[in-house]
Amino acid sequence: MTLGIRRTTVLIIVAFVASLTQPPTYAATPLTVASAIASQNGTSQTVRGYVVGQPTATSTVVTSDYPNDYALAIADTAGETSTSRMLYVQIPSVFRAQWGLRTNPSLRGKQIDVTGALTAYFSHPGMTGTTAFALAAGSGGGATPGPWDSTYYASALGKSGAALRAELHAIIKIQSKLSYDQVWTALKSTDQDPSNTANVIELYSGRSISKTLNGGDPDDWNREHVWAQSHGSFGTATGPGTDLHHLRPEDVTVNSTRGNKDFDLGGTAVSQCSDCWTDSDSFEPRDSVKGDVARMLFYMAIRYEGEDGWPNLELNNSVNGSTPWHGKLSILLQWNAEDPPSSFEQRRNDVIYESYQHNRNPFIDHPEWAGAIWS
Repeated sequence: MTLGIRRTTVLIIVAFVASLTQPPTYAATPLTVASAIASQNGTSQTVRGYVVGQPTATSTVVTSDYPNDYALAIADTAGETSTSRMLYVQIPSVFRAQWGLRTNPSLRGKQIDVTGALTAYFSHPGMTGTTAFALAAGSGGGATPGPWDSTYYASALGKSGAALRAELHAIIKIQSKLSYDQVWTALKSTDQDPSNTANVIELYSGRSISKTLNGGDPDDWNREHVWAQSHGSFGTATGPGTDLHHLRPEDVTVNSTRGNKDFDLGGTAVSQCSDCWTDSDSFEPRDSVKGDVARMLFYMAIRYEGEDGWPNLELNNSVNGSTPWHGKLSILLQWNAEDPPSSFEQRRNDVIYESYQHNRNPFIDHPEWAGAIWS
């Protein structure tokens, strides 16, 4: 009997000593920012908070004109203004293209989960050595993780620059192709007016027009190639000439005015297109679709890399005339940041994927990837 008690005692002592040598485990539920501020002990934790700005000094957090992509300030409420209730998060270089505010200003106000060591940053309660970022479930916005991240884009996550570009190309080049006649039918679905299912919405003008008024007469709508056909000599043949991700309904007259011009700022007002401007070599669409235009061109530059018998479509920072190049890249990146994906644009991406081409425009799902590739 005495021997049994001794053995039990020894086992208890061994188990207790072993527990002291094991790394601590943490609850699956992320910490609040307030808890993280109170627990600056160097342990690795996941913290959930709203992005409220970028820290630039111990007591300074900016909410616009972000100088770089190096840091975030998060808080327990989206409207927090007191730096004493903010956690300063260091962004390692591998995450800056996707999580820095200069490249992704639309992240401000989003709820995110970040994982790293709870240690001071800018001599302020913070997190350094950050190893993971993610939008919190249900936080909203075009970049919200969804089924596409764990399936369609799984091989692209965590990449940037040339590696991200190559992986996205490999993903989106797998698609079903339409004839130019089939585009008419598809556009009546992809660009349907959500307020009037008998109509489509024209891209540049914003006009709602009957689906049946498609053709080549004045005031009809026709098939606008956002990446101009002459910037690649692909015409209307099956391939880039029929890719729904850059084909949109547009008024015949406005479409003729745009022609094959690059996209840039300024010029004179365009007839029948409120808030559109043009000059001899460029076209500026209305503000609410500038991001749409940019993301369509980003898609084309990644999808068509000189394979399939078509030219290698590339973006540059010029106005180019009739060449495979399209511009103006700096303006397109600006438009992408200023005009994030709308519900109309997101629905359009879904319809193309589910019903027609079975590929997606990744820059609608992840607009921050444009900066990760071209900035």
